[in-house]
Amino acid sequence: MSIGYRTIKTAIGAGLAIFIAELMGLEFYASAGTLAILSIQVTRKTSLTAAASRLISCIGAILFSFVFFSIIGFTPITITIIILLFIPVLVRLKAIEGFVTSCVIMLHIYLTQDLSLPFIWNEVQLVIVGIGVGLIMNLYMPNRDRELWEIQQKVEQNFSNILRELAQYIRNGEGDWTGQEMVDTPVMIQTAKDIALTIVENNLLRKEPTIYRYFEVREKQFEILERMLPVVSSLSLQVPQAKQIADFMDELSTHIHPGNTSYVYLDGIREIRNMVRLEELPKTREEFEVRASLFFLLSEIEQYLLLKHNYIKSEREEAKILQRHRKGSSS
Repeated sequence: MSIGYRTIKTAIGAGLAIFIAELMGLEFYASAGTLAILSIQVTRKTSLTAAASRLISCIGAILFSFVFFSIIGFTPITITIIILLFIPVLVRLKAIEGFVTSCVIMLHIYLTQDLSLPFIWNEVQLVIVGIGVGLIMNLYMPNRDRELWEIQQKVEQNFSNILRELAQYIRNGEGDWTGQEMVDTPVMIQTAKDIALTIVENNLLRKEPTIYRYFEVREKQFEILERMLPVVSSLSLQVPQAKQIADFMDELSTHIHPGNTSYVYLDGIREIRNMVRLEELPKTREEFEVRASLFFLLSEIEQYLLLKHNYIKSEREEAKILQRHRKGSSS
């Protein structure tokens, strides 16, 4: 049984918060551990958002408690009224995530029936210690760049395998491919997108999720491969154009990588189209249908390449804009 890093952080954070609160002589010091546990999130960004939400809600709970307990008294009905009025306020302030935390503070005041400034200060310190320790624990986040790189390698290898198998079927009309890549690839792409977002949210200075956009492009390219599969499997006749396209797909399958070679293959598609236009027209209906399907495949491959080409182009343009901005700022 393995213990995740978040579990370790939560355990250490809870114990540390309780230790500090007890050392400070705070009442209900164990609640600092609860606040720390609630403040440890999946990413640094969500941790900061949650901390802000809990801080706002706890301060609001203290104010509401002070007003309503002073006017109505310490009764269960007062708790009901506070909650009925307090939740809409938290929703309006977009701090509803901190509601449970604020209830802890509110119930402390209810149990002690103490509205004195020293006790209110006690509760404020509990909040500061609990949330503060949670934020400190969340400063550590594991580096997942290598995990993302490994998934990228697997996705690109799967793309290569798919294109090679499609080419083989176009050329030979048969094969022993299981098609497992068609099942595994979308799962890997979604996993990679989730990891990419996590990396961006853990690096608060990293505004552009470039790698996330990369996998979005791969996702759209995979949808094209999915559309190509039934077309390839429906080919029932060997024609000269089939070998040309199969050879082209074989060549393309050996150059699946993050770099930009798409412009080379876009030129290759134009050359194949020009060659097809110079050939004799189909003599039978079956040949016409097969050539129409091959022409459709060629268009799909072109869209596949354009997605990558446009992505690389936009990345370079953004890099140039950023570089000009930096030069302007430094001058």
